[in-house]
Amino acid sequence: MTDKIRNAAAALLFLVCLVTLTSAFKLPNRSPDLSSRLGSINRAATPAQQRTMLTLADRVAYQRAIEEVYWRHRIWPKEHPDLKPLLDEMMPSAQLEKKVEDYLRNSEALEDYWQQPLRAEQLQAEMERMAQHTKQPELLRELFEALGNDPFVIAECLARSALSERLATSLYATQTKTGVLRPKLMAAASAIYTLPTISDGAKGCTDDTWAATSVINAPIGRYQHTAVWSGSETIVWGGFYFDGSNAFYLNTGGRYNPGTDSWTATGVTNAPTGRNGHTTVWTGSEMIVWGGYSFDGSNHYWNTGGRYNPGTDSWTAISTTDAPSARDYHTAVWTGSEMIVWGGGQIFAFNTGGRYNPGTDTWTATSSTNAPSGRESHTAVWTGSQMIVWGGTDTFIYLNTGGRYSPSTDSWTATSTTNAPAARESHTTVWNGSDMIVWGGVGDSGHLNTGGRYSPSTDTWTTTSTNNAPTGRSGHTAVWTGSKMIVWGGYDGFSGYLNTGGRYCAQSRAPTPQSAFSRKTHGGAGTFDVPLPLTGNVGIECRSGGATNDYQMIINFMTSVTVGSASVTSGTGSVSSFTVSGSRVTVNLASVTNVQRITVALFNVNDGTHMGNVPVSMGMLVGDVNGNAVVNASDISLTKAQVGQAVSSSNFREDVNANGLINSVDVALVKSKVGTALP
Repeated sequence: MTDKIRNAAAALLFLVCLVTLTSAFKLPNRSPDLSSRLGSINRAATPAQQRTMLTLADRVAYQRAIEEVYWRHRIWPKEHPDLKPLLDEMMPSAQLEKKVEDYLRNSEALEDYWQQPLRAEQLQAEMERMAQHTKQPELLRELFEALGNDPFVIAECLARSALSERLATSLYATQTKTGVLRPKLMAAASAIYTLPTISDGAKGCTDDTWAATSVINAPIGRYQHTAVWSGSETIVWGGFYFDGSNAFYLNTGGRYNPGTDSWTATGVTNAPTGRNGHTTVWTGSEMIVWGGYSFDGSNHYWNTGGRYNPGTDSWTAISTTDAPSARDYHTAVWTGSEMIVWGGGQIFAFNTGGRYNPGTDTWTATSSTNAPSGRESHTAVWTGSQMIVWGGTDTFIYLNTGGRYSPSTDSWTATSTTNAPAARESHTTVWNGSDMIVWGGVGDSGHLNTGGRYSPSTDTWTTTSTNNAPTGRSGHTAVWTGSKMIVWGGYDGFSGYLNTGGRYCAQSRAPTPQSAFSRKTHGGAGTFDVPLPLTGNVGIECRSGGATNDYQMIINFMTSVTVGSASVTSGTGSVSSFTVSGSRVTVNLASVTNVQRITVALFNVNDGTHMGNVPVSMGMLVGDVNGNAVVNASDISLTKAQVGQAVSSSNFREDVNANGLINSVDVALVKSKVGTALP
C-alpha cells in the first residue's frame, strides 16, 4: 500500500510540474493578418529546404488544410436531414489555433525535459513510419498533397503533431512507472527532409482476411468500452479496467487515425461519468454516449449521456426528460436524424427502448409489439431503413435470435435462425452496406472468434472465416471503415484485458453503376461523351486534355447515392474535385498523362441499401480515333476524311484537340502520336 501511495504521489507531482511547465512556455507571436493567411498560403517566398521556421499563422493555415482533408472523409449519413456543413461552421479558427498550440506545447515540454528540441531525424523517421505503416494510403496521399507535398511542412505540421503527443504521453508513463528519464541523445542534424514514399501494401484488402492493428500510444486496455468510425478515425471511449486490485470505470478514450497510424487521447472535461456497458453512435459531427453502469460501493445504472465533438475535443450533456429507464448492455443505432436505444436491463432484461433527437434534445418511446424477447449484451445495426437486433442473453440463457425494427412503421419482424452463429452475448456487429457481420462474444463454449454474415434481403446467414482471426474475446469493439471491420480490445478469460485487434476484410456489394463516360466540350459544337465500358475492354479517350491535361468522368447509378471520396488508384493523374447530383457522380481529373490505363475509385458509395467502392477505368491514347488501342495510318486517314466537316456525335473523335473544328491541326496531332499504343 505504501508503494502505491508513493507511486501515485510521484505521478501527481510529475503531472503538476508538466502542466505548470507547459503553461509557461512562450508560443510564437501571433500574426496580425491571421484571417488572410487562413484563406491563402504563400509558399513561394522560400524554398522548402531553406526554411528554418513557420509562424503560428502559417501553422494554423496548414492545420486547416489538414482538417479539410479529414472533413472531406467525415461520414455524413445519407439520411441526415441537413446538408453536410462547411468545415468553418464546425471548426472555427480559434479551435485550429488551439490544436497548433497544443502540439507546440508538447514539443516545448519535451525540449525543456531533454534540453534539446525534437531532431530532424526524429521527424523524418515519423514521416517514414506514417508512409510505411499507413492503413489508408489514399488518405495519407491527400494529406501530403494538402501540404503541397513539401517535406518540411509535412514534418513540421503533420509529423510533429503526432510524434510530440506520442512522446509526451510516453514520457509521462515512463516517468511515473520506471523513473527512467532521458533517452540516449544523438547529434543535432540540419532540418533537411525528404518526402517518403507511401506504401501501397495496405491500400487494398483481400476478402475474408485479417491483419494486426498498431498498439503505439493506444488507450489502456479495457472491457465493455465503445467505438465509432467517423470516416477518418476510430473513436474509443469508456469501459472497465481491473489492475488486479482495483476496478476503474473509465471516462477516457482515444482517437485512432489509420491514415497516419497514430492514436490521440480524447478530452475528459465535461465528459460523462466513467462507465461500461453504455452505447455510442456517430451522427456525422458528434459521438453520442448514453446509458451504462458503474460501481463505487453501490450500483449505478445510468440514463444520462453526452455528445462528443472530435473537432473541438469537447463534451455536451444530453437531456434525461422522457429518456428510457436507466440500463446497461443495451444497443443504440443512428438513423440519420435519431438515436434508437433498445434492450439492456438492470436485474432483468428489457425489450423496451426510445428514440433520441439531438436537434430538439428530446426522447420518444419505441413500440414493444412483436419485439424480440428482452435481452442485454446483444447487438444492433442500422441498414438505412431498419434496425437489426441480434443475440445477447435474457439473463438466463444465451440467444441466437433477433428482429428487424422499422421506425417508419414502428414495427418488428423476426430474423431467421437457420445457419445463424452459435448463441452468444457481448459480441459485435457491423453493417457493410449489404450484410450484418457478427463476430466474437462469449457463449456456452467460452470466448469465441467465430461469426457470421446476415443478409436481410434474403434473410440468410453465411459463416465467416477464422483463419488468422484474433483470439476469441468478448466485450470488444468493432467498426466498419468502408472495406474492413476493425476489431479492438475486449476480454478473453485467460490473458485478461486486451489492447490487440485485427482487421477483417468483407467486401460489400457496392451499388452497381449503370454507365460511365469521359466527357469533353468541343467549343461551340457541344459536349460529347466517350463510353467507358464497366466490364471487358476499357473505353479509350483519344482527345487531348489541353495545357493541364484535364478530363471529366461521368458515372451514373440506378438510384441516388452518396460518395465518401474519390481518388486515382492506378495510373498517373489526380482528382481535382467531384460532385454528386442524385444518381450521377461527376469526377474532374487533372494532370492525366497519355498512353496509360487510369482507374478512378469512388469510395463508400451508398445507395441506402448497399455500400462499397466503385472503380472505373479508362484508356488514355491521344489520336486513337478508331479506338483500337494503337495510333497508326488508319487514324490519320479517318481524321483527314473529316477535315472541314461539322463536329457531331458521329465524328467528334476526329476533333482530337476538342476545339469544335476538325482541321489540319487535328491531323498533325494524330501524326505526332503514330506508333503509340495502349499498354
